[in-house]
Amino acid sequence: MSAFYWLISHVSRFFQKLFRKSLLFTIIFAIAAFVEEQWVNSYFKSFYPSSNFLGVFKRSNILTNHIFSPAIVIIVFALFLMLSINPISVNLQINLAIAFISFLIGSFIISRYFFKENQNVICNISKDKARNCNENGQKQEKFSFIKFNKDDIYSIGFCLVLVGIAFFFLSVASAGGIPLLKPSLRYALKPIFTMPVFLMIPGIGLMFSAYLDKFKGGIITKSQIRFRFLILAVISSSFLLALGYRTPIIAVLLMTIIIGYYGKILAVWEVIIGALAAISIIIGIGYFRSLEEFMITTNTSPLYSLQSRADFTLHVLNLLSYISGDFGITHGSIILSSIPGSELGPRMMIGTLIAWRTEVTVTPTLIGPMLLDFGRVGLVIGMGILGFILGIGYKLLQKTKDSFYIVIYAILLTYTILGVETGILDINVIIYFVLGFLLYLANILKNSRFNNE
Repeated sequence: MSAFYWLISHVSRFFQKLFRKSLLFTIIFAIAAFVEEQWVNSYFKSFYPSSNFLGVFKRSNILTNHIFSPAIVIIVFALFLMLSINPISVNLQINLAIAFISFLIGSFIISRYFFKENQNVICNISKDKARNCNENGQKQEKFSFIKFNKDDIYSIGFCLVLVGIAFFFLSVASAGGIPLLKPSLRYALKPIFTMPVFLMIPGIGLMFSAYLDKFKGGIITKSQIRFRFLILAVISSSFLLALGYRTPIIAVLLMTIIIGYYGKILAVWEVIIGALAAISIIIGIGYFRSLEEFMITTNTSPLYSLQSRADFTLHVLNLLSYISGDFGITHGSIILSSIPGSELGPRMMIGTLIAWRTEVTVTPTLIGPMLLDFGRVGLVIGMGILGFILGIGYKLLQKTKDSFYIVIYAILLTYTILGVETGILDINVIIYFVLGFLLYLANILKNSRFNNE
């Protein structure tokens, strides 16, 4: 793991220095520095509400500190269920109850047994003046975590954004135009080119991490970091919007809001308004896309496109719940089909199972793939593991206050929330969760060894 990190960080630093020395990037950064200075010193900033605006929100401990705890996944899922026009089956209600309980156990109960601090344990008398022992002969347990160099993290994020931009132009060239301007071109996009574009999402997240460290160290001001957050979010969202995608744009906005919230860059009222803006964007893009594709008329409510999508997705989940049983029917084939080169992708495979047509892709929600692969047994284990990953990540975030762990948690929580509808089925997202789990596991082992010394 350390050798892999060393290789990635050194390669990233090399390319970052190479690109930043080029004339193009010299001009871009000079313009960005000028605009930032104008932003920071702008007279119009005085008209923007302060962090104490709508101070009533700050009186709530939950709103101030715990809006984005793992419990928000259950809340979002419940709201998604409420959007459905038709009721769900009793069988699905039972499976949802199992999923929610397993998730809560993993995130709030099992995670409690890790990263304990300030527990008094009798010292090993064979060790003279053990470094964790106090004068009363008790061992004061400490908390230790893996730290990363902020320059390495910035370089990796910078290179991921560059890769995303490069593949954006490859995607546009292969499709023969910009899908935003001509929606039919969206179906000509090739996954082999579009998937790397989404790397700019974790890329800007890692760059946010480096900026947060600079902010905490007093190197940049709050106005500067807010400007950089805004610019990176707008740039990445513009590229993703040009491809005609809706979910990745929401990922950028949601991740930025979560990082800004726990990094103390955004006030509570800004988080709430930002969340409402994200919902409005979801409704707006879905509405106008439906109009372009003649799926609805201008007389139809904008909310209807969201309701119909939720209703269709839950109808799919009803079918999956009915056919999956206790042990599933695909036994791992769904998750394995996400590997590049598979004949059918996971969503096409699910479409084949319920519609008998290979060209149909469907969104199976967060629990659909678990049910299909391993049934209720898989649902208990899968949701428990997912809850455990987010629970450990949340606990690590709270204990360390480290910018890097804020970003990692924000990325994983963002894709879990989005997965409430789409499922966690894209190979890049699965890799994020695997890497996150390995990072948290390494911290658990490091903390255990530290306190056993």
